[in-house]
Amino acid sequence: MNSRDLMFIGVCAISIGACSGGGGSNDSGEIPMTVPKAACASTDKVETALQGQVPAAIRSSFNGFNCNLTLVGQFRGEGGNWSAATFRDKAGRTCFYHSTAAPTDATGAAIVGRVTPGVPVIDITDPASPKKIMSLTTPAMLDPWESLRINVRRQILIADNGQNGGGGAEVDIYDVSGSCASPQLLSSTKVGTGTDGGPQPVRAQIGHEGNVAPDGLTYYIGNTRSGLYHAIDITNTTKPKILATYDMRDPVMNPIGVIPHGLSVSNDGTRMYGVAINIPTPAEVLDANAPGKNGFLILDTSEIQARKADAKMKLISFAAFKDGSVAQHTIPVKIAGKPYIVMVDEAGSGGLADPANVNLNNACSMKMTPFPIARLYDISDEKNPKLASKMMLEIHDPANCSKVAPDVVGLTTFTYGSHYCSVDNRDNATALACGYFNSGIRVFDIRDPLRPKEIAYFNPAGTATKVYGSNHVTRAQWRAGGPDWCASRLDFDYARGLLTTMCHDSGALVLRFGQGVWPFAESTPSTEQN
Repeated sequence: MNSRDLMFIGVCAISIGACSGGGGSNDSGEIPMTVPKAACASTDKVETALQGQVPAAIRSSFNGFNCNLTLVGQFRGEGGNWSAATFRDKAGRTCFYHSTAAPTDATGAAIVGRVTPGVPVIDITDPASPKKIMSLTTPAMLDPWESLRINVRRQILIADNGQNGGGGAEVDIYDVSGSCASPQLLSSTKVGTGTDGGPQPVRAQIGHEGNVAPDGLTYYIGNTRSGLYHAIDITNTTKPKILATYDMRDPVMNPIGVIPHGLSVSNDGTRMYGVAINIPTPAEVLDANAPGKNGFLILDTSEIQARKADAKMKLISFAAFKDGSVAQHTIPVKIAGKPYIVMVDEAGSGGLADPANVNLNNACSMKMTPFPIARLYDISDEKNPKLASKMMLEIHDPANCSKVAPDVVGLTTFTYGSHYCSVDNRDNATALACGYFNSGIRVFDIRDPLRPKEIAYFNPAGTATKVYGSNHVTRAQWRAGGPDWCASRLDFDYARGLLTTMCHDSGALVLRFGQGVWPFAESTPSTEQN
């Protein structure tokens, strides 16, 4: 690492919003502001404008873009919303599961058009011919929101009740050890209510986000409604119970944003990497001296892992920044043996999108990205995380604000930008794939964590008809022929060179990498979910 690299990281750690990288090439040793574009095959349908852009002029008849990723198979069904998982059973069958929008709205009224709500079980053993087998309709599976996960070691499928962003206390666990196409219900339990045998949290346990420790013994919930992280003991999968709670609203425990969201857990279970959501006010955005409150937390969960009586989660460190908001989730990874955190936002520097582009314009006026991005942090010293790089496309560069603003005027909540990311192998990460909402699926080479580069993308064609399992539709953001919301986590298939994910309107997608694009020579297979 040269002195230029060290200076970049040090300055970013102090004031991330001020980091703009450099305009030089990789050959000069400088770090560019945006990731280099992928070199596409001659047969690909490449983007026609900025990297990641679907220009306003083609949004009513968008035919899709692709580069080094081609569609192998698709099951649209009733669409989907926020989370997905893949599992290969002992017989060699591969199944894909994903969340769908709730069958009722926030008032309890039925969503017109829903036919088969719940989590579809889709056999993708033949990737060119995905087949839906059944739907899971227990309370948490009706709308797992961002909580649906597989744990490979325990061979379970798990979710909490995230209906419409916060449904209830239920945690549902299914056994997939026999056939992944026929999950068997182990339990559907209200946890944290005093009836599960564990302590009651200071405020109600309500589902939204969730993730499993790699050993499969603890399920963590990000409870955005109550401002709490919960640790749930699932050692006995028929009787889950709450173990401990971390209160994000306690200023001693948490000095930055007070709303939790996604999370991840270290291999040994002794660290939980949570996030702290901040939704900035316009005054905060426009004040160059306002402190960053959006970011991530590193929590010591040793007492949880050891099942200590009255176990506590303890803050080790945090990283906060101004050029992003609505922190989404984290992934702990090793790149060439060195520890990093992938940290992802779901809103830009000005906050969530609004129809008049007020928040976009505020961010742009301060020369900060108007849309959310993924980042890599060096956590070699876990008490002092340091920014390594940002997965910024050309659409994220504030210099391009005037070119992208017309594309998203009139839209709300999510437009361009990141939501969920996954790596090919947590213990040997070489590639990072992210759903970037209107920009589709983007894949990055992260073997050099200071200089990531894009290697592939797939942005599905707009749809002509609505599907009512899509929150893009139920939130009235779908436009006929317009770009999709690609917002789910993704799974790499090393042996077959595939990437599986779900977009709201397009449903389940099985994509194939071009010859020699991925895996790399340094890549290794992984059976763990991340």
